Amino acid sequence: MLGLLKKLVGDSNEREVKKLYKIVQQINLLEPKMESLSDDQLRGLTVEFKDRFSKGETLDQLLPEAYAVVREAGKRVLGKRHYDVQMMGGIVLHQGRIAEMRTGEGKTLVATLPSYLNAISGQGVHVITVNDYLARRDSEEMGQLHRFLGLTVGLNVHGLDHETKKRAYASDITYGTNNEFGFDFLRDNMALSFEQMVQRPLNYCIIDEVDSILIDEARTPLIISGQGEKSTELYFRANIFVSGLRNEVDYNHDEKAKSVALTEVGAKKAERYFGVTNLFDPENMVVNHHVTQAMKARVTMHRDKDYVVQDDEIIIVDEFTGRLMHGRRYSDGLHQAIEAKEGVRVQNESKTLATITLQNYFRGYNKLSGMTGTAKTEEEEFRSIYGMDVVTIPTNRPNLRDDMADQIYKNVRGKFNATVEEITARHATGQPVLVGTTSIEKSEYLSSLLKQKGIPHSVLNAKQHEKEAEIVSKAGQRGAVTIATNMAGRGTDIMLGEGVAELGGLHIIGTERHESRRIDNQLRGRAGRQGDPGSTQFYLSLEDDLMRLFGSENIMGIMEKLGLEEDQPIQAGIVSKAIESAQKKVEGNNFDIRKHVLKYDDVMNQQRVVMYKQRREILDSEDCTHVVKDMLHELVDSTIATYCPRDQVHEDWDLAAMLEYAEGRFLAEGQVTLEELQQYATHEEIGELLHGKADESYAAREQQLGDQMREFEKVILLRAVDSKWIDHIDAMEQLRQGIHLRAYGQRDPLMDYKFEGFEMFEEMIHNIREEVVTYVFKSYVAQAAPQSVAFGLDLVKVGPGEDGKPTRSE
Repeated sequence: MLGLLKKLVGDSNEREVKKLYKIVQQINLLEPKMESLSDDQLRGLTVEFKDRFSKGETLDQLLPEAYAVVREAGKRVLGKRHYDVQMMGGIVLHQGRIAEMRTGEGKTLVATLPSYLNAISGQGVHVITVNDYLARRDSEEMGQLHRFLGLTVGLNVHGLDHETKKRAYASDITYGTNNEFGFDFLRDNMALSFEQMVQRPLNYCIIDEVDSILIDEARTPLIISGQGEKSTELYFRANIFVSGLRNEVDYNHDEKAKSVALTEVGAKKAERYFGVTNLFDPENMVVNHHVTQAMKARVTMHRDKDYVVQDDEIIIVDEFTGRLMHGRRYSDGLHQAIEAKEGVRVQNESKTLATITLQNYFRGYNKLSGMTGTAKTEEEEFRSIYGMDVVTIPTNRPNLRDDMADQIYKNVRGKFNATVEEITARHATGQPVLVGTTSIEKSEYLSSLLKQKGIPHSVLNAKQHEKEAEIVSKAGQRGAVTIATNMAGRGTDIMLGEGVAELGGLHIIGTERHESRRIDNQLRGRAGRQGDPGSTQFYLSLEDDLMRLFGSENIMGIMEKLGLEEDQPIQAGIVSKAIESAQKKVEGNNFDIRKHVLKYDDVMNQQRVVMYKQRREILDSEDCTHVVKDMLHELVDSTIATYCPRDQVHEDWDLAAMLEYAEGRFLAEGQVTLEELQQYATHEEIGELLHGKADESYAAREQQLGDQMREFEKVILLRAVDSKWIDHIDAMEQLRQGIHLRAYGQRDPLMDYKFEGFEMFEEMIHNIREEVVTYVFKSYVAQAAPQSVAFGLDLVKVGPGEDGKPTRSE
């Protein structure tokens, strides 16, 4: 049955490749015509394509000619002709799918095809890479081709000023990193004017190393933070307390789930230490939270694996790429707990101002596509979350790489000794070796062993990330030995030095299996590019994390029975199967976690879409009168409904309280009297009176402020929306933190989160309405030029000053 399924899947990919090849043949037929054109004539076709597109021709119809133009420009400008398989990859990307292309097949050049074609629409194309170096390199190198054809090319990396960013986004094609695009999106949706925004509507996106960005980084949301109010002293106290706790006595650590929890003994110790009666009382939530985060920091987070300490700062290490994540902080106080543990300055806990997952940011594009060497194992996830299938593109030349059987050892020491011997033997012949490790700590340990043997080598980990491209590009030279963490220079080609092919090409050694088969395949993919020879082999031990946590417990027993020494390897099918089974188990588990994160973020995302859409409409509007008036009348209706419920008799209505509330929001004092209100016996009569008086108040306010009124309303609307939305994000996060406990009461936490989240959203809308109306009617406005109002509501303040007159605060 499995064989049949594989055959069907294989056949389906084969059918796709055949369809692609038919289109490639059309492109190939145009090559002689394009070769005969002068540079100006070739460039002139871009203008012609734009004209034909504006008259109704589709991009699909333009594709063969456009791709033939790019191929010809590639030959003239870059000295590179797109292979037929690169053309296939380019067609797949234009179709909004994922092209799986092996390392060394020239994915960067592939992206020039769909980016040119889609730029013809004039709506912008974003090409996303994993780091600033690659974005800059690709925008410069591939940008030459696009500029030659008359298109504009922009670069969006960290640290650019506002005007430079705006120009980058206004370009036909913009290169940059996923984080930078995501943060710009969030910042744009906090802007107080269109001039402050940099992005255009999200049109078409090509993601290089799509698995790294859409899967590996999908669990980490992008967060823009502001200063919080919480004290840092409790982090130090919690750190001192947990430093004296013992595993399986005071707390239990679940290594698989990466969780840690106090035992009853530990809870009692905490109560004595912090002087509280019951650690789990709601009033002690803050102390409980700090203790939990301090334990996580001490037990589950490891220096030089999860983070590094650099310049008195804690910097996160990306677990999938091994790169330093500057500017990122762990949320929910965990970062501060690690700072306290490492004795560096604890920064104030931050307040989330805006947040989005990369999944939901990228799903906001009209069309999304991606390319990578390793995507097929995650096709289900790409399909279910992003609606993208994976097409495996054939290699330009046959793959000559030799993937050798795993060498498995009893313990870590035996494995590393064998690894060093293998490196020494291959180095003696001059064959270059690239060694992949899973952490900074392990790369430095292996480096120390090689130093003892006197073998010259380079180490590439997050601490040397600036030299990444340079180190990796030299890894194929004769005699080179390179130790790398998972990053292994993704996106940088390893060219073989002179005479290296005769020695067998680049040899890759993996020192541990990663949780994901994809990451292992990426490491293997560094060798054997474009028909080059190469070989790969993994050296493993039964003490490796993956085997220890997820492998079969019988395997160690088998090794013991065989009586193998630590330096004797075993090549047994049962062990290799156990490793693959463990990887599949972890991949499935990680997929479930990402789906779970997304389900919760989708609730927030529906609200985010509504808020950002309304906010953009306010920004786009010259006159927000209708919005403010609608809010005013909705507030009048809700006020009447609150104080004069329809299910109560007239005598029970609280008219005095209603009048007091209305005077605090939208009526002038004395504009309506209690006696006047008491004359009306129906909702309709009271409604008619209050709506009429509210309109009078609005007209009077309009007359008072004159030209400032429109600008003033707009800023108040934006400020109210932003401040309430920020509080709402915080409240939703608090709700989410504790919602899983509902499962103990046989309730579905996700359904509860949806319902309660909706109620909180409705309440937020009411609070926005109330704040807008109160500010419009009751705030004092400094008589200054309208622009001063536009820079924020710091100029206005509700209510009188100490002397009874209105005040303003700076």
